[in-house]
Amino acid sequence: MTKKLVFLTLFIFISATKLKAQGCVAIRHFSSCVGNSLENNLLNKGDIQLGINYRFFKSFRHFRGLEEEPDRVTNNTEVVNFSHSTDFFLTYGISKRVYSSITLPTVFNSRSSLYEHGRNERNTTFSRGIGDIRFGIGAWLLNFEENINGNISIGLGLKLPTGNYNASDIFYNVGPNAEPQTRPVDQSIQPGDGGIGFTLDFQSYKKMANGLFGYASGFYLLNPRETNGIRTFRETLNPILENESIMAVPDQYSIRAGFSYTISPSISSSLGSRFDCVPVKDLIGGNNGFRRPGNVLSIDPGLSLNQNNFSFNLNIPFAVRRERPQSITDIQTEQLTGSPRHGDAAFADYVINFGITYRMNNSKVKIAPELLEEFK
Repeated sequence: MTKKLVFLTLFIFISATKLKAQGCVAIRHFSSCVGNSLENNLLNKGDIQLGINYRFFKSFRHFRGLEEEPDRVTNNTEVVNFSHSTDFFLTYGISKRVYSSITLPTVFNSRSSLYEHGRNERNTTFSRGIGDIRFGIGAWLLNFEENINGNISIGLGLKLPTGNYNASDIFYNVGPNAEPQTRPVDQSIQPGDGGIGFTLDFQSYKKMANGLFGYASGFYLLNPRETNGIRTFRETLNPILENESIMAVPDQYSIRAGFSYTISPSISSSLGSRFDCVPVKDLIGGNNGFRRPGNVLSIDPGLSLNQNNFSFNLNIPFAVRRERPQSITDIQTEQLTGSPRHGDAAFADYVINFGITYRMNNSKVKIAPELLEEFK
């Protein structure tokens, strides 16, 4: 059975189900559309890979630019997001080098804050349900038998707006007479983003020595839709936030690179870095509406266990650099008022990713034994 050489999230995702890569409230759950790991995409013709990926984080550390605001935690004014997301996916080997995948994400999120509930009382809002379903197809560019020491794949994916992007809950002390009101929950915990998205991704590996491989992977989610029409109610906090009254549908991307080492015939480890980002501007479409741009650089250790047709993997990326750059709406407000404006975002210290996959082999078709041996 092939070894797990790289763990690709991501991710990607992004959204919404979608990434939430390193846990910034700006970076929601997303992963690649064409398989969440290298092993999932090393298939014979007719092979099927079934899998579940679970992801958890708690975001609570506030950053403005690169500077943390520790007083938010000290003063109990921080926003706390708990995110639980699960991807159910199926990957199918169309041929030895071409594969396809479908991913069904589900999420359960909570968000605790003061400022969304009149600033004097902390309350919690929740969201749950199916996220944005993804379809994808990918191909390995090099012939495996002739290139057993390395290869690269590229993939294309489609993200459908199947997740609820108008999930709502009760907000307290916000009505005209401080009564509760039902409103859409914050963008960071919406199950969907409301846009049709397109992904580009790649995966690569290179044998460095016996049992040691280098890897790199990444994806970019294109979200052409500018805004999704859902009200944020941020203008009720301050009239100058009128330009943030409607939610944006932002792009998102993730890049990973590192090394994988085979410890034993059934256990392998990896150590690398990853960079996850919601950019300030999209590649295609406009940039109006409310978004929290953010990026995280993480150290990404992982461990994988392979037994028969099952594979278990765990990786826990730890944030080493977090940034919440100035958004387009921040810049617009600053130009309009003449006063500095730079919004903040809350980030996690780490993310827990755990996955289980099961491979159903097509007994009529086999990858050359000498090729499989290279991955043991």
